[in-house]
Amino acid sequence: MKRAWRFTSEAAQASRFNEPRPRSNPKSIPFLHTAKFTQRRTPTLQHPSIVLDLVSLFKVSIPPYEKHLVDEVAVLKNKLLREASDSVRVASILEDNSESLIRSHPVFLELLNQLNSNPSLLLEVFNWRRKRHVSEFDACRNSMNAHEYSKGIKAAGRSKNIDLAVELFREAEKKGVKITSTYNALMGAFMFNGLAGKCHALFLDMKNDPVCSPTVVTYNIVISVFGRLMLIDHMEATFKEMSELRLSPNISTYNYLLGGYISTWMWDDMEKVYQVLKSGPVAPNIKTYLLMIRGYAHLGNMEKMEEIYSLVRDHVNKNEMAILRVMICAYCKSSDADKMKKVEALLKLIPEKEYRPWLNVLLIKLYAQENLLEEMETAINEAFEHQTAVTTSGIIKCIVTAYFRCNAVENLENFIRRSVYAGWRICHSLYHCKLVMYGSQKNLRKIQNVLEEMDDINMNRNKRTLWIMYKAYWNSGQKSMVLKILGQMFKHGYTIPNDAFPS
Repeated sequence: MKRAWRFTSEAAQASRFNEPRPRSNPKSIPFLHTAKFTQRRTPTLQHPSIVLDLVSLFKVSIPPYEKHLVDEVAVLKNKLLREASDSVRVASILEDNSESLIRSHPVFLELLNQLNSNPSLLLEVFNWRRKRHVSEFDACRNSMNAHEYSKGIKAAGRSKNIDLAVELFREAEKKGVKITSTYNALMGAFMFNGLAGKCHALFLDMKNDPVCSPTVVTYNIVISVFGRLMLIDHMEATFKEMSELRLSPNISTYNYLLGGYISTWMWDDMEKVYQVLKSGPVAPNIKTYLLMIRGYAHLGNMEKMEEIYSLVRDHVNKNEMAILRVMICAYCKSSDADKMKKVEALLKLIPEKEYRPWLNVLLIKLYAQENLLEEMETAINEAFEHQTAVTTSGIIKCIVTAYFRCNAVENLENFIRRSVYAGWRICHSLYHCKLVMYGSQKNLRKIQNVLEEMDDINMNRNKRTLWIMYKAYWNSGQKSMVLKILGQMFKHGYTIPNDAFPS
């Protein structure tokens, strides 16, 4: 399929305030209409070094003459956080500070900014301000502005209350305070809740709005949506449209492009974007490096993964447990000679509370493949403690093989007993391994016990079971049992061993 827009060096140049080169029209995208967008007044270009992330959109700074109030707002925020579970107390605290909160938009916005990490409390504060009865004089001077509505819409989205987010958007529109950031807030709310269709529909509405024009933030949201949906042609077409509007991409733009390419395993395009960042006016940030670590880990390029990791090691070790897990997963699948040493070093950085079942199972498989019986059993015990049930036959076979290679039949016995009660996958390989090991010891009593265990869980004796029993009894000189097993083979139509009836 022909791609609409490839992220090449030509595309990179088009994004750096240069005239775009003439190119053929992109592939038709029915619901995007990239070839028919209306050229309107271009918004003020933002400096490419400014990082605009969706989590911190629409932040309005306090003017210099009021910066001394920041500490007072922080004190108020802490009071609200302590009483967050008591809505009556929250309302009382807000009423006690109503004079400054209502008469000063910057102070109220700063409070909303400081409550970003607690969207439910932010909404409670926002609704207090929104519904509070004020005098006609105050209503004229201090009605809620667009930035405050944007904060409320964003918080409603993060609280998964889309109906409220839409209601606030319509309310702002009715009051005549709808601006670009209001659109962006609702688009971000749709994106956060996985409503890609509504997000894109609102984007099209915004492009037709005679008052509001899309900004870099707007296009970043759309690029992010298409990247998450792995609609790479649409993502690239949106980036091209952004360049044609002479909007300068910022680091968030490039990070969303990277995210889209990594999600679709388009490693060459991922690498091109990263090289543009390394050589261009927009420098990579911490999020860029984390994306690249993830990308190289999935690609299996341990050398480049370690190179990027060395740049942000301290930050990752302290704050990015998900990235550490991704790196461990990459090492487990690699052929790195020192992978065990590297995996153990990374595991020490992950707190016990960060337990993940999938990682636990992956470690069990790794230790089994490396014949590290003690480490494997430690990981198995951890899985039992966390009630993690392994249901993949491939993992069970790795465990069985490790016990066999280490000749640890008693350990295998204990593992099978616990697995049956814990709901793990129980397959023939578990019992076949015990039969082979007891057969090599000519321990016929134990062989009979294994067969009884199989009967207890209604596990049939298949072709491999009978062959193992045949070899065990043959080597032990139990001719009567050998004949009995041969009879069962005849009965089920299984192939008879060549040495069963020597000439």
